[in-house]
Amino acid sequence: MQVHFVVPGSLDQRTGGYLYDRRIIEGLRAQGRTVTVHELAGRFPLVDDAAREAAAAALEAMADGLPVIDGLALPAFAGLRIRLPRSWIALVHHPLALETGLAPEQVETLVRIERRLLPLARRVIVTSPHTASDVAAYQVPAARIGVVLPGTDPAPLARGSGGRGFALLCVASLTPRKGHLVLLEALAGLVDLEWHLTCAGSPERDPQTAQAIGAAIARLGLDDRVSLVGEQDEAGLAPLYDQADLFVLASYHEGYGMVLA
Repeated sequence: MQVHFVVPGSLDQRTGGYLYDRRIIEGLRAQGRTVTVHELAGRFPLVDDAAREAAAAALEAMADGLPVIDGLALPAFAGLRIRLPRSWIALVHHPLALETGLAPEQVETLVRIERRLLPLARRVIVTSPHTASDVAAYQVPAARIGVVLPGTDPAPLARGSGGRGFALLCVASLTPRKGHLVLLEALAGLVDLEWHLTCAGSPERDPQTAQAIGAAIARLGLDDRVSLVGEQDEAGLAPLYDQADLFVLASYHEGYGMVLA
């Protein structure tokens, strides 16, 4: 009945992946299981010594239960693979090497880690059939891959802006994979139409990309057309969804795309 759940950083982070993790943990606890969450310090997914030390400490605490390791934390265990319990489970939102903006050597490092570790897992949980195919390419037997689609809570239909033109909404952290720069370039060609874009998402995960997005807005003359409102909690997002006419997302890759669902 004891489960250990390993995540990089705080479990309270506002991304689709961490929301998915939290809901799984809530569900396990509702079934009567005891879930211990290990929030690893350090840098991820290109890990540093602090992350490796945190992973080693987490392993020491796992002797009495089944460990579930979020795929984002997996690189921290690369040097500890011979110490991993035979019953560990990997939770993969999308292969780390598919993150946009990585240098070729970084991609190679992450591919090597996932190809080495994922076949050792007793079970690999993924969020979509597409990601299942990506994981199978790492020589993980199909029988060991389970697809658990994210759920969607019931919600009322958006009423929309009720005004002239279109209110566009994008909810995504300001990181390269989410494609904000592509979206801005596309919208810059539509200035003859009436629209306004609101972007909700954290600028702190990748400050360099956030700065590039701000610079692109100025360069394209979209200051009056685009609002960056930062990361929002559920209370902040609800009126943004309700007042939107169109949802837009220009991601280069999504393991599932919870925010779109």
